[in-house]
Amino acid sequence: MNTKAYNRNRIHLRIRKRITGTATKPRLSVFRSNKSIYCQLIDDVNGVTLASASSKEFPVKGNKVEQSSLVGKQIAVKAINLNISKVVFDRSGYLYHGRVKALADGARDGGLQF
Repeated sequence: MNTKAYNRNRIHLRIRKRITGTATKPRLSVFRSNKSIYCQLIDDVNGVTLASASSKEFPVKGNKVEQSSLVGKQIAVKAINLNISKVVFDRSGYLYHGRVKALADGARDGGLQF
């Protein structure tokens, strides 16, 4: 029963118990598939997605880690356009390594604080 997906889901639920996003400090949620990476700025109080970005929005350039960094910069630009500078990072049960770390670093380079 302890598959990779099952273990990730347990970690994800454990993280989500402690992390919530508000309108002024939304949750930056990450989803990583085999080919792409997606992220959303979520206001959990109102149940609304404020902005989103994914690696499918622009043509493929570089490897998946480089694409993740571009997605992080893209979400930072969208957040700053909404006057959001601080977020809570939700890694969704993925290890803070590789593509997830690249997305977080790209968002920090774009001007987000978390």
